[in-house]
Amino acid sequence: MMRHARLSLLAIALASPTMPGAIQSAALAQNAAQPPVNLLPPPPATATPAPVQIVWQRRAAEALYQYIQAIGQEGLDPAIYNPDRLRAAIDSGDDVMLGAVATPIFTRLASDLAGGYVRGDSRVDWHMPMNTIDAASQQAMLVRASQGDVAATLNALLPTHPQYLGLKQALANTPPDDIARRDIIRANMERWRWMPRDLGARHVIVNVPAFTVALVQDGRVVTRHRGVVGARRTPTPQLSARISAVTVNPWWNVPQSIASTMRSTAGYQVREVNGTRLIRQPPGPRNALGRLKIEMPNEWAIYLHDTPAQALFDRPVRAFSHGCIRTQYVRDFAADLLAPGNGQWDRAAIDAAIARGDTRSITLAQPVPVYISYFTAAATTDGNIVTYPDIYGRDAPVRQALNRASAATQQASRN
Repeated sequence: MMRHARLSLLAIALASPTMPGAIQSAALAQNAAQPPVNLLPPPPATATPAPVQIVWQRRAAEALYQYIQAIGQEGLDPAIYNPDRLRAAIDSGDDVMLGAVATPIFTRLASDLAGGYVRGDSRVDWHMPMNTIDAASQQAMLVRASQGDVAATLNALLPTHPQYLGLKQALANTPPDDIARRDIIRANMERWRWMPRDLGARHVIVNVPAFTVALVQDGRVVTRHRGVVGARRTPTPQLSARISAVTVNPWWNVPQSIASTMRSTAGYQVREVNGTRLIRQPPGPRNALGRLKIEMPNEWAIYLHDTPAQALFDRPVRAFSHGCIRTQYVRDFAADLLAPGNGQWDRAAIDAAIARGDTRSITLAQPVPVYISYFTAAATTDGNIVTYPDIYGRDAPVRQALNRASAATQQASRN
């Protein structure tokens, strides 16, 4: 009972993927104590040179072999990277064979650490840019690694976010026979490899399964709010955008997917444009967006906003929207967003603008990156995890891709 109560408190504290507390402080201190390493080296100022043939030193190939043997700590299966084949090439004494085997293994491993192993359809509804390694950077990494700098070169590609480090510790603390727990940790470590390495000193992160919206500054949560996310039939996509403005007393432009099913348009503004019926709802207390909208232009028309249905924030599972994120206490959230450079727009000023009834857009002094993410597990301060409901069933494709890859590799090695 005490264990359950402690995890419940941690679940409240960890309503976003950003890790608070002792682990976060230690991770941030560790990062600050080490010289920063760029994810990718800068491209050359001149044209990309022709690829240089890579000759692997035997000690470098041994270091690559040892790195692969330990790759399970990153939630990946060593079998994916053919360690037996690399071992045979090292033992052969044939430099040409060693280069032919070690180079593609290193290249694939680097790509997976930088951008994630799971690709394609298994990244369900994922719309953030891929982390990729250009040809010049790949060549530079190969040169460094082949001369013996394998671990440092590959480690520089890994996520440095405190949550990734916390999940890695939780994986190390999980018994090998607890497959279900290990799989959920591995799936969420993989998702962190998909994420941009630099989220921005100041950013917003929405964790859909946790139903939360958090404003983060320098790695620490400034404020965290409950959210209502897309229903199962209208799921919220995973995307990145930039918050550019706050609109008070917004109009709601009804999406065509909703407009086509509306039985009554009483109280709405309706007009025909090229045969298409366009419907708008005027500002007011019954507006579907509430009294405030967070502008973050994106092609999926997903944004954060107020809502007249405040009672939904009291539900433990809050998947009711058409995809956008309804945000509790959004006026306070907006005031926090506007504070840098827009200090006059505090909560009182926002309330006054809403009371006047005019529609007004307030531009942020500096746009704020926002990430709509999907993490079903978060690390806690004691090396454990809390889990959130996999409301859209997106864990299974990631888990299956990770496990299917290692199973296929093992089967091929037996044939």
